[in-house]
Amino acid sequence: MQHDSAQRRGPSRRAVIVGGAAVAVAAATAAPADGTGRTAATIARGYVFDDADATGVRLSGHAGISGVMVSNGRDVVLTERDGSWSLPIESGDSLFVIKPPNWTTPHDASGLPLYSYLHQPEGSPVGAPSRFARVEPTGPLPTSIDFPLRRSAEAPRFEVLLMADTQPGNAEELSFVRDSILSRIPDAAPAFAIHHGDVMGDDLSLYDRYLRMLGATGIPWHHCPGNHDMNLDSREPRFAFETWKRVFGATHYAFQQANATFILLNNVDRLDASNTDQAGRGYRGRIGERQLAFVENVLCHVPQDHLVVVSMHIPLVGFEDPTNPADSTGDRRRLLQRLARRPFTVSFAGHSHTTEHHYLGIEDGFERAAPHHHHVLTAACGSWWSGPRDQRGIPHSDSRDGSPKGFHVLSIDGNRYETRFVAANERTAGQMRLMVECARDAGGAASTGHRLLGCQISAEQRAEARIVVNVFDGGPRTKVVLELEGRARAEEMQRTDMRDPFVVEFFEQNRETCKPWASAARSSHIWTLQLPPDLSAGVYRIKASAIGEYGTTQIGHLLLEVMA
Repeated sequence: MQHDSAQRRGPSRRAVIVGGAAVAVAAATAAPADGTGRTAATIARGYVFDDADATGVRLSGHAGISGVMVSNGRDVVLTERDGSWSLPIESGDSLFVIKPPNWTTPHDASGLPLYSYLHQPEGSPVGAPSRFARVEPTGPLPTSIDFPLRRSAEAPRFEVLLMADTQPGNAEELSFVRDSILSRIPDAAPAFAIHHGDVMGDDLSLYDRYLRMLGATGIPWHHCPGNHDMNLDSREPRFAFETWKRVFGATHYAFQQANATFILLNNVDRLDASNTDQAGRGYRGRIGERQLAFVENVLCHVPQDHLVVVSMHIPLVGFEDPTNPADSTGDRRRLLQRLARRPFTVSFAGHSHTTEHHYLGIEDGFERAAPHHHHVLTAACGSWWSGPRDQRGIPHSDSRDGSPKGFHVLSIDGNRYETRFVAANERTAGQMRLMVECARDAGGAASTGHRLLGCQISAEQRAEARIVVNVFDGGPRTKVVLELEGRARAEEMQRTDMRDPFVVEFFEQNRETCKPWASAARSSHIWTLQLPPDLSAGVYRIKASAIGEYGTTQIGHLLLEVMA
């Protein structure tokens, strides 16, 4: 999200990484004309096999695996008893296996799964200028495209690292990704990670170094493309993700782990030059017919007791401006109608550099008694690597809504789930921030704005002061109660649509080190409570208890000094 016109220049040398082409023995034939003068679709064929000896190549002794989903990005078929499959294919399509439970695909040195074959015989269009290497010609479709799988027992309880918007715009900022985010991953010990887009900040030449960093984390990585992962110099919208396909493979796909089915979508729809919005952003949030059909065709083969997890970059709906086509998904209703046929679903996105929880119900197309939970993830780069630097030399970069930069961990147990937030700022303790705010200046004169105070107020400020609590991963179902020493009972705080006073001051006081487009935004996870006007002089213990979206409780403390 944001600063989409800031196109950074960089070298265009790129290593060829095309899905599972490095391990697949590819194949296909063209079907004959059907007698009507039209040429029938080209048919790709191949096998899914048990790669027990980890060669990656199907040999005569390898057994085929039946009942495995294979897709061309729209259609989904199940392999026959001998592991064979066939699908129609067109130039630009990716063919991929949908990893079933208790199997794994091979991975490259970066941890990227080798699961797909890109069919683009002529490669990327010739003659169009590009700063970044794109798809080389893949040549004629061979006679068999074979996908290896290896047995791997999967426990029903596991964790997934959820990340969004690392968005380094240059080599130094990629070092920040390494030191503040990727270095934390071994401590989290997830089964794998899903990155929800804006992997880069327009400079796609940084992918190679990023991939080397991923390899050191020791876990598999899955990726959704973001708007800053597009080839911004692509003349045609349909070629906006040529570099992405070259590096990561398919732009949308699926896989299964234990009792969960993961569907990764590309909902960044590049617009042509005549259709940019008023802010000049040349894209919109849209899933499109092909991917909607893919979701439906995958779900036809998924057991009803599976948890369905959908990942994308642009939120289905945003808190700040739900009608903005660049910050929400225009055809979300059609996705929700498909997901509503399932009893266990959740979806995740990034893009907005805020943290949000949405519950989408019947009025949104999700026709079930319980609404669909859509979670917008904290940006790993916060406010685009802005602000003064900590002792490590990394910008503090608090997000627009007051959350620290960081990531989330998704815990799955069967078809149940919950998430937890992990802050990447070393100075951030706990899961919330407690503040004292007053609508008067230090001298007690009336003020048109709000001023964040220290934990000390005068008798004159007492009547206007209130406690403000930012629960970093809070949402509509979070309940916050405040206990003030000396008061008989705790009081429930009010969820308030406002900007975090701390982050307002953060941007105001650090303008010279913040990105020019970075500014405080309304937060969806602020709670407030007016202080009792009759507080006498003294020091008071304040305790905030937040019962979060999943029923877990977080505690925060503050010492308030009231001066005589």
